[in-house]
Amino acid sequence: MTARHLLVNGVVQGVGFRWALGAQAERAGVRGWVRNREDGTVEAHLEGPLDAVQSVIDWAQTGPRYARVSHVEVTAVADEGAAAFEIEP
Repeated sequence: MTARHLLVNGVVQGVGFRWALGAQAERAGVRGWVRNREDGTVEAHLEGPLDAVQSVIDWAQTGPRYARVSHVEVTAVADEGAAAFEIEP
């Protein structure tokens, strides 16, 4: 299993980014979570097979229709043992 932490910068709040990322993750069979941060970024933890996790990372580079992603920071992290994908506030 592969686990990655994402920090997505740009116009990524108020555009449905969390919900769209959650849908992408579920389609890919990726577990973890996504949430908005007070600094205007979106943060996510992804767990699953490397190709599935990478597909969600690739999608996050652009995001949903009205997002304007300027940068995605990806860090390898330890698996948290997530059972599903959750959308947090």
